[in-house]
Amino acid sequence: MFLIINYTIILSSLSQYQKSPADLATFGVTEDMPRDKTLSHERIIQAARDEFSEYGYDKASMRRIGNRCGLTAAALYRHFDSKEDMFDALVRPALEDLREWFNEHVGRSEEAIRACTELTDRRSTEAIWDSTEIDMMRELIYPRMEEYAMLINKSHGSRYENFLNDFVEYQQKRMIPQFKELKKLGFNVKDISEEELHMVTTAYCIALFEPVMHNYSLEDAVSYLDTVETFFIPGWKNLLGFV
Repeated sequence: MFLIINYTIILSSLSQYQKSPADLATFGVTEDMPRDKTLSHERIIQAARDEFSEYGYDKASMRRIGNRCGLTAAALYRHFDSKEDMFDALVRPALEDLREWFNEHVGRSEEAIRACTELTDRRSTEAIWDSTEIDMMRELIYPRMEEYAMLINKSHGSRYENFLNDFVEYQQKRMIPQFKELKKLGFNVKDISEEELHMVTTAYCIALFEPVMHNYSLEDAVSYLDTVETFFIPGWKNLLGFV
């Protein structure tokens, strides 16, 4: 619940992405989709994936990508306008699926919060925690580790290079109004400074994405996630006055 209830606000607020083809407000969904779905295009996509995975965005070479798929640089530009356009095409599906996950799950938490008009309604308060980032990692991110590792680890030099840091910053910025809203509902929300909130939010997000950043196996990542959930969720509940 804690971070999930703010995602739609945060993602629409990440200003440096809003006017780009990879706008996080829509998770990269633009009219600027790849123009060609031929076999050559698929070869380019695979070659680009291999190149970015090995060198990262910043050091990736269009020449090497062409060599990998047996095409000239001129042929590559008939499929993509630039290296940035090519990288967008690789990370866009992951961002789009993340957006769809949010659309499905954010509403549940928001409805649960609206239902919490009385602290005695134990069922309603527990429903707030039915969809959290823990579920997001387990259901979406970890099963597709390679795709999200591309976004987190290989994006230096692209518009995505500060994605995780920006996500934490905007989440922290928008959290205070949520604390106030829960206080109005009668929850014993703890007083916490912006510095403290930034610290714990950063720690939580980094912990969640640690398996992605360090290429854990799916089995190890899911096992690790149980530990993260045991450690962090009771802490969030305590800060937000649920215990």
